[in-house]
Amino acid sequence: MRRWLAEGVMELAVEAPEANASSQSGPMWWVTGCHGALYSLAVMLPSLAFVGFLAWQARRSFRRLSYGRSHVVVVAYYALLWAVAILNLLWCFLQAWQCMPERAFSWNVLSLFTKSGMLFLEVSLIAFLLQGNETSGFESLARTFVISGAVVAADVLLKTIYVFGFGVSLFIDVDQGTGGKWGLWILHKLVLTSVYGLIVFMYHSRWRDRLPAKPAYYNYVCAMLLLNGISLFGCFLVATGAGFGLWLYNLTSVCYHSLYLPLLYVTFLADFFQEEDMLLENVYYSEMKDAGFFDADWD
Repeated sequence: MRRWLAEGVMELAVEAPEANASSQSGPMWWVTGCHGALYSLAVMLPSLAFVGFLAWQARRSFRRLSYGRSHVVVVAYYALLWAVAILNLLWCFLQAWQCMPERAFSWNVLSLFTKSGMLFLEVSLIAFLLQGNETSGFESLARTFVISGAVVAADVLLKTIYVFGFGVSLFIDVDQGTGGKWGLWILHKLVLTSVYGLIVFMYHSRWRDRLPAKPAYYNYVCAMLLLNGISLFGCFLVATGAGFGLWLYNLTSVCYHSLYLPLLYVTFLADFFQEEDMLLENVYYSEMKDAGFFDADWD
């Protein structure tokens, strides 16, 4: 009897890894595994909805951008927004790669490109805001891209050294990882929080006139200050060993990857396309008036 039980236990021990492997290869594990279904759906669905919105508006947006003399900065931002939105969508749908050791290199490369693209958009908008209303066109675009490119290049170099040089699991958030990892994230979030805090201070100081007067820009800066401040606090908690900090950091990561690109679109691009709509309507009205369509109204 004991021999039979021992053989049964041995068989279960051998079959358990195989069953675990088969469960991880199922279609539902792609969503429920690693961070869990709630986390995965929270990043997947908003990202998919935003890319779908861009695709739905693509024809009208291209027509508006090609009509007349569209601002070169807006055209560049719209193209970058499309590229980063696709990368972010892939990042959101491939969350399961974090729990696959054989996919570690692919996940690190995808995360590096995705986060760098989003950081480029973020720093570019900060640089554009700090330039105020005095510059425009190619001059503004050149300054914005030079500043953003230098900042993002330094950030990419540092992260590449950490991930591929020292082997730090910088982009794997399923555990607390090493202290060096969270030290870098603390520095990263501290810099962003300080910059957004400085801009908020400028809005309430005598230097307010140097910033664009559009209220949406101020709301954007306040939202990013709050998000980065909470993320910075979460990183500090994780570095001190508090498990709640990892949950808080993951929450801010979900908000950033699912809501930042729509926030950027609403802040920087939505009004431009709306103004182009009004311009096109005025042009169509003028053409119809010149053609005599409204002559009957005066009879």
